[in-house]
Amino acid sequence: MDASIQLPLFTLLGTLIGGLITFAVNRQQFKHQLASIRQQNKTEFMAEETARHFLSHKSYTDRSFDVLQKHLGGFEDNELRKILVRAGAVREYRSDGSEWWFLLSRMDERIEKIKDR
Repeated sequence: MDASIQLPLFTLLGTLIGGLITFAVNRQQFKHQLASIRQQNKTEFMAEETARHFLSHKSYTDRSFDVLQKHLGGFEDNELRKILVRAGAVREYRSDGSEWWFLLSRMDERIEKIKDR
């Protein structure tokens, strides 16, 4: 092989290998940081997951704030509302003044259920 071709070829090869190693190390570091952040905020992540679980029940599209508060104990009212919003929920006040929550992703299903009544 000609020397004028070897030098750029080996330079390119070295750069590619170095780039792949850097990518792999950064990816592993990112995964570790993400796991660490999840562990630090585990309570809130689990609370969001639990809220989604209750709001995803096949029979009930809506849940009252009182029911959610009962099952997700240990949170102040406004803190629980923030968790519900992060979980993708929307608040609605009924005619009796009670506070109800439903998932925005289930809006179509909820509308159909209201129409059927």
